Amino acid sequence: MRVAVVVFPGTNCDQDVLHVFGTLLNAEAFPVWHRDTDLKNADLVVLPGGFSYGDYLRTGALAKLSPVMQVVKDFAGRGGRVLGICNGFQILCESGLLPGALLENVGQRFLSRFVHIKAEKSVGFFTSGMQPGRVITCPIAHFQGNYYADPETLAALEANGQVVFRYCDPAGNVAAGDRTSNVNGSCNAIAGICNKAGNVVGLMPHPERAVEALTGFVGGDTGLEPFLRSVAA
Repeated sequence: MRVAVVVFPGTNCDQDVLHVFGTLLNAEAFPVWHRDTDLKNADLVVLPGGFSYGDYLRTGALAKLSPVMQVVKDFAGRGGRVLGICNGFQILCESGLLPGALLENVGQRFLSRFVHIKAEKSVGFFTSGMQPGRVITCPIAHFQGNYYADPETLAALEANGQVVFRYCDPAGNVAAGDRTSNVNGSCNAIAGICNKAGNVVGLMPHPERAVEALTGFVGGDTGLEPFLRSVAA
């Protein structure tokens, strides 16, 4: 399997993603600079976390104009699998590949902490085959991670099974109004979604930072499972 990891000015999680796919999962993983327009026959494209273009104007607003993004949009339009993590999720929303937007966290503070997220029964490839209700513990690190969509879009996401992860407590209980579990105030406690076809997935938390027991801290290696599923899909 070939995995292209897109690197923008300000990206800082590309090496984490390359390590997961290239070292832990034995995939052929390689970086693609944002000015490049060749995805090198990738089977999966990943937009990793960071602060593309310093988050000027609005998170993802400048990155969506990079030459590589037109190629990524064409790739996704042909059914190619695309994964966006944190800033990558923001870029996917700005690019129109996923609905909704990421607003400033409730309380207007940068949040860097471990959270619990629950896998939903979803059409998205990243959670395909995962047991619904499976809880992953992994970090977040964002200022604009509050997922918002209008009521009609939220209803469609729910009806179509496009929610891939929700913020929850350690036991998997979801309460959108609980700021202990849904720390950034996301609508419906949504932590990640996919498009209607299921080939484009975005999420705000960082499961790639909880893929090894030695370095995953309280998350252990719980974040590895969706990456395993994405390789097997």
